[in-house]
Amino acid sequence: MNDLFPEDRARLNLDPGAELLGGFALPIEHALLDAIATIAAAAPFRHLETPGGRRMSVAMTNAGRLGWVSDRLGYRYDPTDPLTGQAWPVMPALFAALARNAAAAAGYDGFAPEACLINRYEPGARLTLHQDRDERNLDQPIVSVSLGVDARFLWGGLARSDRTRRIALHHGDVVVWGGPARLVFHGINTLAASTHALTGGLRYNLTFRQAT
Repeated sequence: MNDLFPEDRARLNLDPGAELLGGFALPIEHALLDAIATIAAAAPFRHLETPGGRRMSVAMTNAGRLGWVSDRLGYRYDPTDPLTGQAWPVMPALFAALARNAAAAAGYDGFAPEACLINRYEPGARLTLHQDRDERNLDQPIVSVSLGVDARFLWGGLARSDRTRRIALHHGDVVVWGGPARLVFHGINTLAASTHALTGGLRYNLTFRQAT
């Protein structure tokens, strides 16, 4: 596993079809965090269970027409929050605009996300290597926004056994991947204890997807 901590992070090509846009979300950082708080008040963060019965270390919620959920029945998208029985909160316009603009900056015009997964990481939380393949339309990219404390993004290949790189993710960074990189294995290394002026010891991640 190799580390990749480039000095010039304004635009970093990870692989064909995948770009890191350094600091892309910084101009709206406060508005994004305010929106997360509003969403979580209606659809609280929770630790989902994997189909195998393991509790996920990352807490999550959703916004948009569909939300991603996991339980003993499997991974899937659902229009209803199983915790509240209500529809997921509407995706804020600034969320959709950020996702659309970031996708276009990486070469994916016309991206219209239906789901925003919001992950909350505390120290010790991690996201193991996985592929995003629960979406019906794999022609559309994934847009991932980092907020709060720094993390190490695990970026692999199309097979789980491929070489994995560790890429520094800072507050405001956006990663976009699609096309030949759409099914690359990726994850987040165990989050180290740290502090950010706006989020304390927490890291938030917004992941935008077109699910259908």
